[in-house]
Amino acid sequence: MNNFENIKLTSLSSKGGCGCKIGPADLSEVLRNLPAAEPNPNLLVGLDTSDDAGVYRLSNELALVQTLDFFTPIVDDPYDFGQIAAANAISDIYAMGGKPLTVLNIVAFPISTLDKRILSEILRGAADKVQEAGATLVGGHSIDDKEPKFGLAVTGLVHPEKVRTNAGAKPGDRLILTKPIGVGILTTSIKKDQLSIEETKRLTQVMATLNKTAAEVMEPYQVNACTDVTGFGLIGHALEMAKGSQMTVKLHHKDVPLLPRVRELAENGFVPGGTKNNFVHVQHDVTFPDALDQVGRWILCDAVTSGGLLISVAGEQAESLLQQLLQAGVEASIIGEITDEKPGHIIVD
Repeated sequence: MNNFENIKLTSLSSKGGCGCKIGPADLSEVLRNLPAAEPNPNLLVGLDTSDDAGVYRLSNELALVQTLDFFTPIVDDPYDFGQIAAANAISDIYAMGGKPLTVLNIVAFPISTLDKRILSEILRGAADKVQEAGATLVGGHSIDDKEPKFGLAVTGLVHPEKVRTNAGAKPGDRLILTKPIGVGILTTSIKKDQLSIEETKRLTQVMATLNKTAAEVMEPYQVNACTDVTGFGLIGHALEMAKGSQMTVKLHHKDVPLLPRVRELAENGFVPGGTKNNFVHVQHDVTFPDALDQVGRWILCDAVTSGGLLISVAGEQAESLLQQLLQAGVEASIIGEITDEKPGHIIVD
């Protein structure tokens, strides 16, 4: 237990603490109005494929991976919130095949109305997770704001020829997911006091787990595409992979791992608005089976915070990678495959 039992950080978020991103459709409309950037041959990954991070080549053997992410509280314990926010931001580096190097804290906090110790605990949680990742905190920026928000800007390193994007999936690849989904539904349930202490601990442990082990295990394998599952949900990020690769993603919904009670809580109405928005955005690019009801479709689109990696690996290597991930303690599952029957589309069976 922490010393702030009377403070509910999630209640301080006007968004309900879901940590949802601006939707892809809205973001595309905003970006469409920006002037086109001058081509730069050293920009290996930019805005074109909606990837997890930008990659800029410094030399023939070294490239920078850069990302940032921040959001409002999704759990009440400030230390846990700091850990989750850090793990979430660092995950983009792992998804691109890189190793995190430095981080900057991004802080918005109502310093005059909330106990300063809460912010100290958020920063301590993040610092511990940064240290676990082997990265170095080099500074940050803070503002006084009525709504707490926290995250990181992260810089990593990768060899230019070993960059993993969401746009390289090939027919015959199989898809491995390294964490269960349902985070958005459960964090919404926390706000409504629907989870037990043990259930909250389990959820927090999943979100605060770095994707470091999964990234290290997959490194020697023929991984043709990779992304991490976050605000746009499993279907949303899989669709980015399908469109970026001009391939079809086939998902076996019964093989997708769920956190405990996700279905029950979704049926009882604890589905965040971000999850429903995700479904609206993707529904015309997804073929769902008639047997999968609306709740099941929402679950596959559930807005995730600090989710797992979605790995598109050469089919003949999938079982070996899966077993190595499991042996390393990663909650991995094979959930689908890549085909070329309907490029830029998802088929759920």
